[in-house]
Amino acid sequence: MPTPLNTFKTTTANVTTGTTTVYTTPSGITTVVLLAQASNIGGNVVGVTATHLRSSVPTKLIANVQIPPMDAISLLSGKLVLQDSDSITIAASANNEIQFLLSYLETTNP
Repeated sequence: MPTPLNTFKTTTANVTTGTTTVYTTPSGITTVVLLAQASNIGGNVVGVTATHLRSSVPTKLIANVQIPPMDAISLLSGKLVLQDSDSITIAASANNEIQFLLSYLETTNP
């Protein structure tokens, strides 16, 4: 069976104070991030930092953005293209109060 050219996927994570890699682009794939959202499901304001890594070079998507209780933010105002081995990481100022959702399209490189 041939490999699909385009595959839509969603990844979720409960965010902790340690930096967590939530997605790494597989070899031979280009990824278009369609949605990156962090939701505060707790009762306190929580700071969130998300980073794009390319060749071990970090670029902050957001840095210590404070999310009020029972609220959410979008980390992107548009699309983000991830190349082979690029990663998205996230960390919060409190454990298990932030839920993260990443929706993306993986495209096989020719």
